Amino acid sequence: MRTEGYDMDADTGLDAGIKAHVAVLRNAGVETFESCQGGAGHAYAEPTVRFFGDRSEGFRALAAALQVGLPVTDLRRAWPVVEGEPTGPWWELVFRA
Repeated sequence: MRTEGYDMDADTGLDAGIKAHVAVLRNAGVETFESCQGGAGHAYAEPTVRFFGDRSEGFRALAAALQVGLPVTDLRRAWPVVEGEPTGPWWELVFRA
């Protein structure tokens, strides 16, 4: 798995189980803004990385993840509703634990 360039050890705020996934995406130029390794006690049920980008960015990120063998299960375009107003959109990549 290619993780050169992005310093995973310097980013202490990332869950250990998602750091390598984030590194792959950031090294591919994907602008990630939230991630979670998923599971009990975490914000997401499955390992998830959220990122910004236009309508083509999700497919570019998906290609980068699949190229190195990351276990992607879903690519999602999300418009969360906050206080009755749609926000976003942003992208989410979901991975098998």
